[in-house]
Amino acid sequence: MDRMFRVLGFWTGIFTVMFYVGGMFNVSILFLVQTVFFLTVSYLKLSERMYMYLFGAYCTVFMIGFTWYSEFILVPGFGH
Repeated sequence: MDRMFRVLGFWTGIFTVMFYVGGMFNVSILFLVQTVFFLTVSYLKLSERMYMYLFGAYCTVFMIGFTWYSEFILVPGFGH
């Protein structure tokens, strides 16, 4: 399971670079924080159960943050 967190760190790192190159600096910092989190957790040598708990907590925090953003901050039709 620690390798899967390294894979998540790799992909969030790729997104960090792509967002940075695209000029989306706030989002690139957000993904950089996620990359550091995933890589740090992957080297802690935790049990499988603890990795699953951490991933479940990560998914819960993501869904709460995404719902809050889309409900209170996102302006509909901002691209037109």
